[in-house]
Parts: sequence; C-alpha cells; structure tokens
Amino acid sequence: MQHIIDRFISYVTIDTESDPNSETTPSSKKQWDLAHKLVDELKAIGMEDVTIDEKAYVMATLPSNVEHEVPVIGFISHFDTTPDFTGANVKPQIIENYDGKDIILNAEQNIILSPSYFKDLLQYKGQTLITTDGTTLLGADDKAGITEIVSAMEFLIKNPEIKHGKIRVGFTPDEEIGRGAHHFDVEKFGADWAYTMDGSQIGELEYENFNAAGAKITFKGKSVHPGYAKGKMINSMLLASKFISKLPKDEVPEATKGYEGFFHVTGITGSIEESTVSLIIRDHSKKVFKKRKDFLHDLTSKFNKKYKKQFGEDIAIIEIKDQYYNMKEKVEPVFHIVSIAERAMKEIGIKPIIKPIRGGTDGCQLSYKGLPCPNIFAGGHNFHGKYEYVPVESMQKAVEVIVKIAALTAEKK
Repeated sequence: MQHIIDRFISYVTIDTESDPNSETTPSSKKQWDLAHKLVDELKAIGMEDVTIDEKAYVMATLPSNVEHEVPVIGFISHFDTTPDFTGANVKPQIIENYDGKDIILNAEQNIILSPSYFKDLLQYKGQTLITTDGTTLLGADDKAGITEIVSAMEFLIKNPEIKHGKIRVGFTPDEEIGRGAHHFDVEKFGADWAYTMDGSQIGELEYENFNAAGAKITFKGKSVHPGYAKGKMINSMLLASKFISKLPKDEVPEATKGYEGFFHVTGITGSIEESTVSLIIRDHSKKVFKKRKDFLHDLTSKFNKKYKKQFGEDIAIIEIKDQYYNMKEKVEPVFHIVSIAERAMKEIGIKPIIKPIRGGTDGCQLSYKGLPCPNIFAGGHNFHGKYEYVPVESMQKAVEVIVKIAALTAEKK
C-alpha cells in the first residue's frame, strides 16, 4: 500500500486547479505539470504509445497478452481539481489505523473531521486515511482515480500471467469545469468501451447521471430618483428576487436525493437597471428535464407579459444551454459492460452500490461521443473541500477492480 500512498501524494501535491474563466485548454497552465509527469511515469512503468496532445490529453496503451480477439477497453480519469476550493500547497496527512474518533485537521484553526457529522468515516475504522490539513482540498477527485489506473497498469505489466486484452488509458484536463471530454479524441483512443474511475465510496458503480443545463435570466429595470419613483421605477433586483421566489421550494439540491431533480440558483448580480440570475437545471428523466426548461421559459414569459405595458419591451431575457445528458441511454444497449464491472467487484469481495450519479462525469459526454463509459468508485469522500479524505484500502480495491475487469474481459467465451 505504501506504493499507492507515495504515488497519490506525488500527484495531489501538484496544483492543477482548473479555471472556468479561461478560454484555453487546459484552462490553467499548471495542469501541464501533472500531465507531463504522467507521460514520464507511464513510459517508466512500460506502457506503450504514450502520447500527449496540444491540449494536454494524455493517452497510453497496454498491449494484449492473449492471442484470441478481445474487446479493447479503456480507463479514464481527470487530473484537474475544482476551482470551488483551493488546491494550492496541499499538505496531506496520513492517519494510520483510524480509531473512529475525531480527526484534528488543523488545531490552530480548530478544523475537525468528525464522524458525528461525516458518518461515512466509521466504515473505515482500522484503515489508513489520507486527509487534508484543513486549508485546502485533497484532490482525490480525481487523482485517486489516476493513481489507481497507473498502479493497475504497473501491476499487470509486472504480472504477465494475468491475461488481458489491449487496454487504453486516458487522462484529461478541465473535467471539473465541464470540459473534460470536449477535446477527447474518441477515434484516437480506439476503445470499444471504457470506465471512468471517478466515483466516491468503495463499491459505487454508476451508469446513470443527470441531464444538465445552465440558465441565465437577465432582468431590465428603470432607475428613477427614489423620492419621485412611484409608478415609474422598476427595480430589476426585486424582479430577480420575485423570480427566484417562484421556483419550487422543495426542488433544490439541499432537499432532494436519488433520482429527484432540482433547480439550483448559483449566482445573482444586480443593480436597479439590470440584474442577472444564474442557475442550473438537473433531472435524470429526459421528459422532466424538458418540463423544467419549459417552466423557466413560461415563468419568464409571465414577467414579460406583466410588465409589457410599463416597460415597453421584454423585461426579462432568458438563455438556457444544455450541458450534458444522461448516459443511461447510451449504456443500456451495451449493458454487459456494467455487468462485467459488477462481477469484478463481487469476485474480489466488494458489494456493488449501483446508483445514479447526482452530477456528471467525463463518461456521460464520452458516451454520447460514441464511447460508452460507466463510472467506478475511486474511493474518496467529501470532494471539493477541506474535509476531503480517501481510505488507502479503497484505492487498493479500485486497483484490484481494474485488474479483474481486464481479466474478465479477456476470458474466452
């Protein structure tokens, strides 16, 4: 396990935070640092056809060691970390033989990782945890996945008695800002199907995700001296507030779970003359997803109708852009790829947790680009913040799952 720990720490201590305000790919220059390191490491362990393109997408091949025809499979992870919380100067802490009690991440700032709040901790009692120092995220999303893929490939290379077909691995930038699959060359990758190693707790296996869209509603107003404003002023900030109040109160992230969709207000900016509301729309059902978008259009139309005479033109302008779709539609026709992963977990003593993703991964976009791509656990918890942690034993099990999937895929039918 020490080998996995060392590899993981060597990745997370490299800052790879992506930048949603950048138009380049990768969105931040520092992502190149880990991308180049991965190229060198893949070559060092004996992978073939190791490439990195002008946008930092890394790919490599482990050739087949069987004579019969075997489907080409792939394993994919992203090397950027979220801009939601700083990933600079990550100082991992290793907690050996976790005792089930509070973990002091930062005594000076009184930052504590407690099982009384994060109950999942208790299932890892006796294991080795890697945590933050309370001032940064950890980066297990998705450097745990990268660690697992590289370690599994190294294990297969060192143990040629384990039979497998051709395996392709890919590492992407900018997944955390929704662009990880945008420039992924599926044809060049050349796999029949793949798995993203980007889930959370041990056992997770996902082939369903949200349909997703982003919306921006701009409200116009009229600024008039407040002492003489009666019947004349239109405060766009109050219009924006009224609009938000019309959204279903129980259909928000903090009140939903499982297959339940939501509207999520992500930003408000404004003045009397102009205000903007930004929100995201999520639902697993394509039909309900459309209804949610129609609801926002209808609500905007009602505002325009109400203020048409006073304002003289549309007072609210809405823009909705689809972001990604539910991969279930693309995976179900080839469901054996999920069954192989499920069998792999069971054969090494893991109980599969098959559930929908309340979000998206590179895999959902790749599935629509012609590469069916379910998602497998990487082991981490509490992603995108200072309470993030990963059990080393979960990473070790993820390595074993990758190896077992490779072996099962190569079995003669």
